[in-house]
Amino acid sequence: MKIAVASDHRGVDLKRKVISVLESLGHKVVDDGANTNDSVDYPDFASVVGRRVSHGEADRGVLICGTGIGMAIAANKFPGVRAAPCTDEVTAEISRRHNDLNVLCLSADLLSPRVVERMVSVWIGTEFEGGRHARRLEKIRDIENETKDG
Repeated sequence: MKIAVASDHRGVDLKRKVISVLESLGHKVVDDGANTNDSVDYPDFASVVGRRVSHGEADRGVLICGTGIGMAIAANKFPGVRAAPCTDEVTAEISRRHNDLNVLCLSADLLSPRVVERMVSVWIGTEFEGGRHARRLEKIRDIENETKDG
């Protein structure tokens, strides 16, 4: 799988850990920054990953900021992106199983690297269940199309 990963300045160190985990699991990773602890604006990085996932240039994405919330808000502006902050292995698993989450958003301030490692492994290895959940995602796509048209 090809996975785009980005962070703001608060998530740079955790981003390196996430990239290491994903590569150790055999995935191709695109590092879309940031690469220093100098202050940056999270929407700039969320938009790069959101666009990649939306356009099919990446299968999934991982975004990291202080809470994960801002990244999710920005990434969800792109059609077909389903981004959400997850806080533990259970939310990471359910986000894939029930919501087919394609952009995982993580908190650099609230999660330990060890917890993130487990979450990323679970998230990347969990398949979408389909069934009634697919019907619900189709309704979300309808909402996207409705709002896109005005």
